[in-house]
Amino acid sequence: MNDPLMNTLSSVLQAPADAGPLVELPEGAPFDPVQREWLNGLLTGLNAVIAASQADAEAEPVATPLKVFYGSQSGNCEVLSRGIRKFSATRGFDAELAELDSITPADLANLTHVLILCATFGEGEPPDNAAHFHTALMAEDAPPLPASLQFSVCGLGDSSYTHFNRVATDIHNRLTALGATPCHELVLCDAAFEDDFALWQEGVFASEAFTAASATVTARAPANDDDTTPRYTKRNPFVANLIEARSLSGEHSAKRVNHVAISLAGGGSDVDYHVGDALGVWPLNCPTEVEDLLVAGGFSGTEVVRLKTGPATLRVVLRSQLDIHTVNANARERWGVSKPADSQHVFDVLSTLGSPLDAQTFVDGLRPLQPRLYSIASSAKKHPGEVHITVGEVHYELFGTPRKGVASTWLGNRLAAGNNLGVYIHPAPHFHITSDDTAPVIMIGPGTGIAPFRSFLEEREMRGATGDNWLFFGDQHARQDFLYREDIEAWHASGLLTRLSLAWSRDTETKIYVQHLITEQAETFFDWLERGASVYVCGDATRMATDVDNAIRSVIMGCAGVDQDGADAYVDQLIASHRYQRDVY
Repeated sequence: MNDPLMNTLSSVLQAPADAGPLVELPEGAPFDPVQREWLNGLLTGLNAVIAASQADAEAEPVATPLKVFYGSQSGNCEVLSRGIRKFSATRGFDAELAELDSITPADLANLTHVLILCATFGEGEPPDNAAHFHTALMAEDAPPLPASLQFSVCGLGDSSYTHFNRVATDIHNRLTALGATPCHELVLCDAAFEDDFALWQEGVFASEAFTAASATVTARAPANDDDTTPRYTKRNPFVANLIEARSLSGEHSAKRVNHVAISLAGGGSDVDYHVGDALGVWPLNCPTEVEDLLVAGGFSGTEVVRLKTGPATLRVVLRSQLDIHTVNANARERWGVSKPADSQHVFDVLSTLGSPLDAQTFVDGLRPLQPRLYSIASSAKKHPGEVHITVGEVHYELFGTPRKGVASTWLGNRLAAGNNLGVYIHPAPHFHITSDDTAPVIMIGPGTGIAPFRSFLEEREMRGATGDNWLFFGDQHARQDFLYREDIEAWHASGLLTRLSLAWSRDTETKIYVQHLITEQAETFFDWLERGASVYVCGDATRMATDVDNAIRSVIMGCAGVDQDGADAYVDQLIASHRYQRDVY
């Protein structure tokens, strides 16, 4: 090669890395055509190599994989998990979400960073989408786990219940016993979970195991994130108006159940809901009960106390911001009292204190007032701009004194039509009617469990669905407790409601409940399952939901000719295909 060619190659190879792309030789360069063609090809190749090396240098390190598993009955843990996915992206993690029942304990052995959020409901039970995982994890033959598995657990519960956060505690203790490493302490959230959850999340990502894993990764925004933050939430409710609260119960019923209609006018798409969702309602405490507390504590009500929201008078915060019924561990510690009797209210404890409390110490022991969730009983297609709920008033006697619920009696008696109330939509992705309008649907909802099925039937009616619909409903007496009787009988007469099975437990010598009707009509019930029916259950988790579940499994065993394991496998398949959904509480 001649000197000009060597000089050109030397200048190319010695050029700094940031000199930019190499170009073709100018026309006047002293090379013959063969040399020119060879050198231009070389420059093209070097351009590609330099561009690739620059791209590699500029590329961010691969984000650290993170698995977030949740067990959620009402949807809170699922919503919080989505928040973790967003937050984790800013800390260099690529989070994937899944229900706890989508994995087995053995699956955890191959993971390094795991976060678990799990609720406890009923009598210390795991949510429906975490029950199998919990059972397998607690089993004696659960597999050992490596110390390289770094995990942390956050539980959601209610300290007014006996088995407060039992499921989350089980999971944390068992994972630790099997050999996994907790990177952050177990956090058990009470009903007002937001602050404790936020501290847990910050603590996890500040832990050594998580900061070390993401030290070389640049914080980023989550990619392809289709989650949207609603405008109106638990902390920022929409100001709605009460249209009406009318009784659905007969004059001589032992209960009072109200149909509550609420206007969402002005909310637009920010208060859109789907049938199956719940409505969050912020209640106010009864003024009479507030005054009774003030007298029992020797307060005037004008004392100024300080909450997180700022200073206010004692009467105001007792009326609208604090739970004036529940006595928990925090109250006992603040007030210096021993554990009160079961279900004893704040008033009972305050009335028996040996020495009076100052106003600030008193409010420091009270829990924040929480919104109530009610299954939505309407279809927005049939009632645009409105939302309906079905609310059973809570009345009972405790220690010889009549007591009542907060929200149920506020909605039914104390809130006048036209007055304001704060509400928000609480999505329930685990409890939505099938989108297949030709598929059969079985709905099982005694008592106020009828609420979502009124919305389901309205929705199917408005969509012109052709699939069969079967409703199981019951209560004490047909004449007094047939909720939404006119609607249900009209749907039955029109053919929208293909089958109607009613159980009245006090109208016959032998008490009849919905689970008895399921077993009595076993062959038809199983035939519907075989035809692809989806089964929905709403209502009491403690007894009804368990009895109904047992009845369904019994039907499968008898009609399919399988044993208990076979029935369980059949139900597991229904759950996996979203054809068995429960909204139980």
